[in-house]
Amino acid sequence: MTEQAFKPRDLSWHPPALYPDYRSTHLRAPQQQLLHMPQTKTELTGPTFGQADLSPLDDDLILNYAASGQMAQGPRIIVHGKLLDEDGRPVPGKLIEVWQANAGGRYRHVNDGYLAPLDDNFGGCGRCLSGDDGSYSFRTILPGPYPWPNGGNNWRPAHIHFSVFGDGFAQRLITQMYFEGDPHIPLCPIVQAIPDDHAIDRLVARLDMERTIPMDIRAYRFDIVLRGRNATIFENQMEGT
Repeated sequence: MTEQAFKPRDLSWHPPALYPDYRSTHLRAPQQQLLHMPQTKTELTGPTFGQADLSPLDDDLILNYAASGQMAQGPRIIVHGKLLDEDGRPVPGKLIEVWQANAGGRYRHVNDGYLAPLDDNFGGCGRCLSGDDGSYSFRTILPGPYPWPNGGNNWRPAHIHFSVFGDGFAQRLITQMYFEGDPHIPLCPIVQAIPDDHAIDRLVARLDMERTIPMDIRAYRFDIVLRGRNATIFENQMEGT
């Protein structure tokens, strides 16, 4: 928790609001010049979370929606990593939420009309708190790629959505994690809207055989680096790198 103002984001690191190959940005991009709004005390000091806010299976997407004796269908994976600040220091006690499609590439959402079947034992969402060393971990299934209506033959890479609350609402991070080796990554207009190849690479989780459990479940590592307050920008190291 802090009452210090957060520094503005370095927008050169982020996708532009209007990206022609990502067609829905034509509807969402601001039509007027942006206004600067001062950060309020509520945005600086909240929210705060504790273990009492979580249920025992919140970090296990294989079981947290499944009927008794059942489990979600698909390749089982562990997604883990550390939540760090820009200096590599652990950021403990922060809420990390995830949501994703099932193994067939379909979300449990009323607006998802993809032909892939729903999995009755998979809800597709979970959450946990980062530990004292910044570590976090989820058990889930490998999500499938899926087509999306962008005016062509466009498919989203397999991905997991992340939401992270840092020290305050104003520091909330929402992003997507991809899997190394996915051939859809260089073809996806949403991914390619990111203007820096290194920034894209930071969104790709690596297979981690050290955490893989033989005959059971593979592991992928995905570290999350939050921007910091009053960070020095080096000429060869922009914010977020």
